[in-house]
Amino acid sequence: MRTPIFIRPVTEDEQRQIQADLRSSDAFVLRRCQILLASARRESAPLIARQLGCDDQTVRNVIHGFNAEGFGMLHQGSSRPHRLRTTFTEERAQQLKDLLHRSPRDFGKERSTWTLELAAQVSFEQGIISQEVSDESIRRALKRLKTNWKRAKHWITSPDPQYLVKKTLATD
Repeated sequence: MRTPIFIRPVTEDEQRQIQADLRSSDAFVLRRCQILLASARRESAPLIARQLGCDDQTVRNVIHGFNAEGFGMLHQGSSRPHRLRTTFTEERAQQLKDLLHRSPRDFGKERSTWTLELAAQVSFEQGIISQEVSDESIRRALKRLKTNWKRAKHWITSPDPQYLVKKTLATD
């Protein structure tokens, strides 16, 4: 059985702040204030969790947060991870960029323009990356290289050796 955990003794100002935040329109702040008041009444984490309909670990996290940070933990922080795992090293990202300067047909694909999904698939097949990744990973790797992903333009080409000459004569 876990040792019961409670919030540290609160000052009168902190008690007033908690009471005021009970009227908050933000459900996140309201729930945390309810947890703090119940803990101040020496109610156990499992009991508070049952009363509020949350997990007892959530209650413990709030109590630990308040004891460590004070009122800073009352407001919801960013849920963004502190560090994103990068699949592409700088060298591999450059290999990806070089790959995108070639036609997908060079790799046996049935189309002439790249999609992010196709780039991810070919990167894996060519050994640039060791596991399949999402198209978002490809977009982030290109962004790190300061390369914007834009919709492909369809270029008309012809196997005719005189194509460029004929094309310029037609547009003059």
